Amino acid sequence: MRGTVVRVLVVAAHPDDKVLGCGGTVARWAEEGREIRVWLLGEGVTSRYETRQAGAEGGARYLAQVREQADRAASILGAAGCRVVGLPDNRIDSVDLLEVVKEVERAKREFDPDVVLTHHPGDLNVDHRICHQAVATAFRPLPGERWSSILSFEVSSSTEWQLPGGGVPFVPNAYVELAERHMEKKLAAMAAYAGEIREWPHARSLEALRALARSRGSQVGCGLAEAFAVARNIVRL
Repeated sequence: MRGTVVRVLVVAAHPDDKVLGCGGTVARWAEEGREIRVWLLGEGVTSRYETRQAGAEGGARYLAQVREQADRAASILGAAGCRVVGLPDNRIDSVDLLEVVKEVERAKREFDPDVVLTHHPGDLNVDHRICHQAVATAFRPLPGERWSSILSFEVSSSTEWQLPGGGVPFVPNAYVELAERHMEKKLAAMAAYAGEIREWPHARSLEALRALARSRGSQVGCGLAEAFAVARNIVRL
């Protein structure tokens, strides 16, 4: 690691994914002095329109609002910065993979992280899967690379919605314990995306997010936790 400050890069497909997948961890690590940047590939809006043209027009109108919400949520969690690239929502597969990889490489070049948090490759959402692939490509282990870890997070209403045999199952093998204050920051950051919150028993309800954190915590003997699958970790002793 470089110096005394660990740099953590969160690469997510949609603005609310960073909160759902690792919001509590970002809150805890920021509190502990790690420098955290968020890189959001998609705009998270336009797939909800009836036609692609209407989506493009709506996305142009609301992209500024999406960026404002993303900045507010990142600030609540304590992240040092947040960028929304603005690739088409749920259509990132319509963009050449090389272009997506180059966006992640830009984040890598500008921030030079020690740790990367991103999506799991088995998610139901196609944007999530492409995001993971782009991170894996941008951070391939070439000679001379300095970064050390890639961790995949789970996103409620995507990771667990994949059908058996449809993708790589999410099997966590790393956990970050959360205090109640970290969980409260996660829920407050999620509230910045009021349009993404659903009523219980939907997986994106605030009650479900807390229940998942309690469940993950119980797996490792603590009250609250977020779970990750270690994609790659280079041990330098």
